[in-house]
Amino acid sequence: MGEHRQRYSEEFKKETVKFAQEQQQKKTMREIAAELKLPLSCLHDWMTKYREFENEPVAAEERLKKLEQQLKEKERELMKKDKQLADTEEELAIVKKAVHIFSRPKP
Repeated sequence: MGEHRQRYSEEFKKETVKFAQEQQQKKTMREIAAELKLPLSCLHDWMTKYREFENEPVAAEERLKKLEQQLKEKERELMKKDKQLADTEEELAIVKKAVHIFSRPKP
């Protein structure tokens, strides 16, 4: 005989993922799945599909340090790109002046 598969609505899946994200500091994914009477693989799949990072606490010191490090790295990259852009704009201005000077008709 065929196996009866439980079907869950999109809303249920999203709410389950939100609940799991809120509980991750206190419980493992396996414990959350058991509490909700869901297969662990379903919970993992739903987390992959519906996870929203703004629902996760940033309280973990390690995670906070990692995010700060990533922010500093992105700021350095942005400053480097801003400098490259300024240099390129300056070079373009010089080239434009040179083209203007050398394209004048000679008297």
